[in-house]
Amino acid sequence: MLQLIGFDGDDTLWHSEDYYQQANATFATIVGRYVDLADGRVQADMLTTEQRNLKLFGYGAKGMTLSMVETAIAMTDKRITAVDIHQIVELGKSVLQHPVELLPGIREAVEQVAVQYTVVLITKGDLFHQEKKVAQSGLADLFQRIEIVSEKNAATYRRVLGEFKLQPAQFAMVGNSLRSDIEPVVRLGGWGVHLPYHVTWAHELETGLGEDEQRVISVASPSAIPAAVAELAQRAAA
Repeated sequence: MLQLIGFDGDDTLWHSEDYYQQANATFATIVGRYVDLADGRVQADMLTTEQRNLKLFGYGAKGMTLSMVETAIAMTDKRITAVDIHQIVELGKSVLQHPVELLPGIREAVEQVAVQYTVVLITKGDLFHQEKKVAQSGLADLFQRIEIVSEKNAATYRRVLGEFKLQPAQFAMVGNSLRSDIEPVVRLGGWGVHLPYHVTWAHELETGLGEDEQRVISVASPSAIPAAVAELAQRAAA
């Protein structure tokens, strides 16, 4: 039987990717002063640099900013000015300072799930930034445990389950990313509720899950999460 339900943070509980997308659009405008953007290289090179740097900088706005600076220097053959580098740094700061806006209905959804199950928050990214968002969200009191991790993979979920002395089949994860929130859990033998966000970072689009995966239910809004968890509980019991 299901006993533990995990919730992702960014773009599941509160809006996040929109701010990164806005920063990337402004970044492209800055680099566009030096190179022709018609070939679409800026975003592709930016993604490649970010993915390469993940093991060094981790996820979040700080890593994004450093990757932006590196990309800008490389693409402009070091011609980019200190003024524009400074503007890129300010872009990163603006993402770190964005307000925390909850998805409509998400608090009510978590509260309903928490009536029957132990709920935990498992979110990845920069520790300081994530701690700040959790505090500003007003949701911390709903979770028995809050985990801020550097990566969401099988090892991370296995560790959390071990600390609760649970098997993967007793756990379901709710999140917007199939790659980070759902697939590792399903591969372990757990369950997933996929709440797609209207925009997703290209890195998080990579997944090996099929559309007919029976351990995953997709929902269109937070209000549908409790019913999806109930359905997964029935499947788990069967």
